[in-house]
Amino acid sequence: MAPTLYDEKPEPGDLIEIFRGTYQHWAVYVGDGFVVHLAPPSEVASAGSSSIMSVISEKAVVRKDELWDVVGTDRWVINNHLDKKYKPRPVHVIVQNACTAVGQVMPYCVLRGNCEHFVTELRYGQAESRQVQKAGEVMMMAGVAAAVGFGIVALAGAFFGGNKKEKENQ
Repeated sequence: MAPTLYDEKPEPGDLIEIFRGTYQHWAVYVGDGFVVHLAPPSEVASAGSSSIMSVISEKAVVRKDELWDVVGTDRWVINNHLDKKYKPRPVHVIVQNACTAVGQVMPYCVLRGNCEHFVTELRYGQAESRQVQKAGEVMMMAGVAAAVGFGIVALAGAFFGGNKKEKENQ
């Protein structure tokens, strides 16, 4: 069940993580029930998990929308996950920079410039995305597993396969 306004009250400058099935959408709370977030030009605020345009879009627009319109029926949390790694900027700077950016069209890249990069840049001055880091770790583990698997097959072939010439001599 998604939190309600009475369960969690974001403070200006808080990062909001919205769970949309296979990915998370991120926004920064700017007060009075509004968030600023990076979204593809074709996305409407209430698109929720039905919007997949962010994956294939090369441009995105900085939008200011009501938190509940962006969240829709999706689960969400306040997630200032990098507070232990970086010192957050002053709240008035986060909010001012977020609101100043509203309406700007920005380059969008899932790997280097997504909505999480956008909000972490606003809060910490550092653009980071755990989603991208996690995906990279999964891909690296898959690559290691594949390399180990190929190595085992090659080793087994060398060990059990023998040489054709040796077999003819026996």
